[in-house]
Amino acid sequence: MQLRYAFRVYPDAGQRIALAKAFGCARVVFNDVVRAREDARKAGKPFPKAGELSTRLITEAKRTVERSWLGEVSAVVLQQSLRDAEAAYKNFFASLKGTRKGPKLGAPRFKSRKDTRQSIRFTANARWNITDSGRLNLPKIGAVKVKWSRTLPATPSSVTVIKDSAGRFFASFVIDTDPAADANRMPDTDQSIGIDLGLSHFAVLSTGEKIDSPRFLRRAERKLKKAQRDLSRKRKGSKNREKARLKAARAHAQVTDARKEFHHQLSTRLISENQGIGVESLSVAGLARTRLAKSVHDAGWTAFVNMLEYKAQRYGRTLIKIGRFEPTSQTCSTCGVKDGPQPLSVREWTCTACGTVHDRDHNAALNVQQAAGLAVSACGAPVRPEPVLAQREETGSHGFPTGNRAVAAQQPVEKARILALQGEEHVNPTAPTPRARGRRCCGSELCR
Repeated sequence: MQLRYAFRVYPDAGQRIALAKAFGCARVVFNDVVRAREDARKAGKPFPKAGELSTRLITEAKRTVERSWLGEVSAVVLQQSLRDAEAAYKNFFASLKGTRKGPKLGAPRFKSRKDTRQSIRFTANARWNITDSGRLNLPKIGAVKVKWSRTLPATPSSVTVIKDSAGRFFASFVIDTDPAADANRMPDTDQSIGIDLGLSHFAVLSTGEKIDSPRFLRRAERKLKKAQRDLSRKRKGSKNREKARLKAARAHAQVTDARKEFHHQLSTRLISENQGIGVESLSVAGLARTRLAKSVHDAGWTAFVNMLEYKAQRYGRTLIKIGRFEPTSQTCSTCGVKDGPQPLSVREWTCTACGTVHDRDHNAALNVQQAAGLAVSACGAPVRPEPVLAQREETGSHGFPTGNRAVAAQQPVEKARILALQGEEHVNPTAPTPRARGRRCCGSELCR
């Protein structure tokens, strides 16, 4: 599988100017492609092909006076910008046809020079390389200083230089990993867990471990509020406003980086310790429309589950997502009886069928593990909740048996005789449940 390794780069003053030119040229080519496609659509003509656009907007445009400055940057950067526009249109049409999963995508729009995030991409034919001193040598930009936090496991196929909204520069390398080598890096284990994601605790495991939610946004809310207030008071277009914007962007970047680091550390630990992981697929978009929106976004459940998914695929682990409508918080993990919905304020509840006292989140984690089919007994057999016999006079209720039924439950033969004398049906306590058998009686002589 392909992965990205991102490293912080520190270009000098001259390299920053060269990168700014490359960002601007790539943006112009992208906008020219969108404009050519829109003109063809309005004129009722077929869309021009990628080869035609490459010749007209890049090769021939360099020879004109208006676009002669396109030759100051690497041609690979311009070609990759054209490829990005083609990919944007491809995804847009696939979304219209319904062949692309996920939310509906709009048509590609023009890029603005005021966009705070810029990027360019160099493929292998751009002849970029990593020098012996550890610098990243880019064509028509120079050798850029890189902060190597780890070694690259293989030779990268491409590199993307990114400037984020906080003014930082990153080099993102695309690496083709070896699945066999990655699987050998992880220790052998046969453990499996279920994970219940929440707000009071970020995650509660089926083992009983509770992982507190760091709440990075809530802790930095005061600092962010001050930075945003200072930004709103600056005049638009002024240099002071740009300084305030960078200050606010850096504050938000610190929160984002801290949350991402927490997700990476936790997901890596869970993947290394367990062979199978069960997690519930939550509707984050739906929860974001409630009063808990800020806390939901602060937790970052989707990013965490995505990390678990690609790391499980990389290291040969098993990740199972159960449906969001599975009643994990309403079902007793001991006997399997559904006790009904409970308000969020109820953190502990007692099962009315078996009398087990449950911690709401731990019980949900156990149910997630069982619903994913990951729970096993000591002998390795899968564990499922045993069926519970429903009482005839209150079918579907969770009450305890009383009266003659309570006495007869201890003596199956006496129970059958008592029920026969009372004119009631005989139910064999050792036989499967009536619903599982698909008929009302057990087929014994007393029922014939």
